[in-house]
Amino acid sequence: MQMKSVPVDDIEIAYQEIGEGDPLVMITGSSATMDMWSPALLDALSRQRRLILFDNRGMGFTTTSDREFSIPLFAEDTVGLMDALGIERADIFGWSMGGYIAQELVLHHPERVNRMVLYAASPGGEAEVPPSDAVIAALGDTSGSPEEQGMRLLSLLFPREWMEQNPDPSAYFPFVTETMLPESIIRQNRACETWEGTASRLFTIPSPVLLITGTGDVIVPPENSYILGEGITDSWIVKVPGGGHGLMYQEPQKMAEIVQFFLSC
Repeated sequence: MQMKSVPVDDIEIAYQEIGEGDPLVMITGSSATMDMWSPALLDALSRQRRLILFDNRGMGFTTTSDREFSIPLFAEDTVGLMDALGIERADIFGWSMGGYIAQELVLHHPERVNRMVLYAASPGGEAEVPPSDAVIAALGDTSGSPEEQGMRLLSLLFPREWMEQNPDPSAYFPFVTETMLPESIIRQNRACETWEGTASRLFTIPSPVLLITGTGDVIVPPENSYILGEGITDSWIVKVPGGGHGLMYQEPQKMAEIVQFFLSC
């Protein structure tokens, strides 16, 4: 995949394109870069779709500015990228925080969205069902060696039973080459914390929405997908037993089949 960049407002957005067909814009989660998508998922989806992957503002190879980070700003960045690439309408796939961004995008620019996939997402704000205090503490724990930190992250992404059956992370987790500035991660986290959420606006989303959640997700509990489903008029929900926040690494083929079926309806 060839890395490219394009000016969007006050930043340069780094992006990659894979495959051919109708565009599917894929928005990453908090602290993530575009090389963190499941390679197997990308391979399966790109057989029928033109995938647009990119780094959010201040992450990976995308530059930043002095503007305060916010979820609506990230949504405008995404629309700006679509403009720069000549994409008038697209399907949108948002993972975790990327699901927050996708919601703001479709609410402010409904004419730009065909169908939308929200994976491990939530409505944010006061309606959100937060993770447990123990998970919050683990997410903010920077102690230990890089290896220990990595294993701690994996223990949050995947249920323990699955980890015991799949002890080698290199077999399913991509090799990450992009850098993440601690300051940008802090600014992203602040944007998530101050986001007002969409609970009172969900009923105005006109696009069909697919909600995917794993029953074992401890970072964004599955109850959040249920709340989204109750508020969005035209929504489908798929609950994957034993799936964690890293469901796309656990079941990439199953997820791709579900997404392709939904997008083709």
